[in-house]
Amino acid sequence: MPPADQQQYAAPTRGIRGYLQRVHNLHDPDRMWRLADIVIACALLTVTLPLMLFVSLAIKFEGPGPVFDRHSCIGRRSRRFQMLSFRTIAHDPEGTLPRWARKPTQIGQFLRSTRIETLPRLINVLRGEMSITDPDGSSPSFLD
Repeated sequence: MPPADQQQYAAPTRGIRGYLQRVHNLHDPDRMWRLADIVIACALLTVTLPLMLFVSLAIKFEGPGPVFDRHSCIGRRSRRFQMLSFRTIAHDPEGTLPRWARKPTQIGQFLRSTRIETLPRLINVLRGEMSITDPDGSSPSFLD
């Protein structure tokens, strides 16, 4: 039988008391961070949604290609996900140029200097793929 100090932290597995402790575990820091991420991301998305729509239209009218860039990243517990950002470089439909050789667009230069290109990452935060407190996902090449 474990000591008394360990018994108080052991979650019961049966009954109503155990259910309530599992559902309403306020001492779990991951749940608190996740709740904070959801609240902050929702607030920021509602404030910046008109700006994001305007930027999306500007990128679409500037030239052909998608509005969003997707970067393969590795998040928590080594899960892979596609991190979203606004497209700031010229679209290369053939995919012949390496990413570092592509030129930024005029709107892309402004988006990079103001960091507006990272606003779509709030969608990744709402999906639970990344956190606001640690926004940079690792590249898969570093872990492979």
